[in-house]
Amino acid sequence: MDKRITIYHGSEKIIENPTFGVGKQNNDFGLGFYCTASEDLAKEWAVSSLRDGFSNRYTLDTEHLNILNLNSPDYTILNWIAVLVEHRLFSIKTPVARRAKQYLIEHFGINVNAYDLITGYRADDSYFDYAEAFLNNGISVEQLARAMRLGKLGEQIVIKSKFAFSRLNYEGFDLAEKSLYYVLRKARNDEANRLYLDMLEEENDGLYIQDIMRGGIKNDDPRIPRNLSE
Repeated sequence: MDKRITIYHGSEKIIENPTFGVGKQNNDFGLGFYCTASEDLAKEWAVSSLRDGFSNRYTLDTEHLNILNLNSPDYTILNWIAVLVEHRLFSIKTPVARRAKQYLIEHFGINVNAYDLITGYRADDSYFDYAEAFLNNGISVEQLARAMRLGKLGEQIVIKSKFAFSRLNYEGFDLAEKSLYYVLRKARNDEANRLYLDMLEEENDGLYIQDIMRGGIKNDDPRIPRNLSE
């Protein structure tokens, strides 16, 4: 059975030879090559308000790869946020947030460097804001999970290991026009924020991060939402 998939990397550059070990350490899941299965999303991620970009296209042979799918029912939303707070730079505004970061990493963290390939939500500006609000005890875990599902801001595929890089083949590129794709990107982000603000107006008595820490809640607790893809 053919296990090759087509993936796209949005960038201001044409990248024919992605290089293992190159990039930013403070990306969502650490060092890696960040792609998506959606060409349209790659084009949205490639552009800024000032310039066009490129959607670089690759095929990846996933046979024998050790894959972590953070959006599967095996993981909770707190696994995703624990990985995020370990790698991204968050605004820690309160003592609660400092304790929360450590608690999440200790009880929900995953060693992403043990995997060849990772699938999970991309922390766009909106998603990052939602995660930061949760960390600072501003929204409940149920609200966080709902905001992630409502936003539809996209899922990313991250190539982590040298072995996975060796199974990646460049297939070409398409131009991503800022006049089209920046508008789509902004509209998607604005809609996510609108839905998020509407949700905040509703009553909520769910679990906040302070409740989770006080209760010693772990990953197997049924109150923690699973499967972000639903």
